[in-house]
Amino acid sequence: MSRIKTNLRLARKRRIRAKVRGTADRPRLTVHRSLLSMSAQIIDDVARRTLCSASTKEVKAKATVEGAKKVGALIAKKAKDAGITTIVFDRNAYKYHGRVRALADAAREGGLTF
Repeated sequence: MSRIKTNLRLARKRRIRAKVRGTADRPRLTVHRSLLSMSAQIIDDVARRTLCSASTKEVKAKATVEGAKKVGALIAKKAKDAGITTIVFDRNAYKYHGRVRALADAAREGGLTF
């Protein structure tokens, strides 16, 4: 990735993170995607703790839309087991389409409220 693209992505990330903050009542669901894997974490920013996480490696799936749906369903299940129902979604400088959208939709279907 070129330096300019990286700087633009990091600027988008800072802009989003300035507005999105997770608390104990509404933790933050953050998404990370790469070419080979995809992961999601639910984070309490006040306590600076990761409450639960899921990845394509955990569900033994590829980093595709179908794999993202499996990760979204798993993170929703883990969140419900931890007593979390309401979250704030952090797309982490990625466009809200494709794999990121599939993960978010699967998490909503799993019972999480954004």
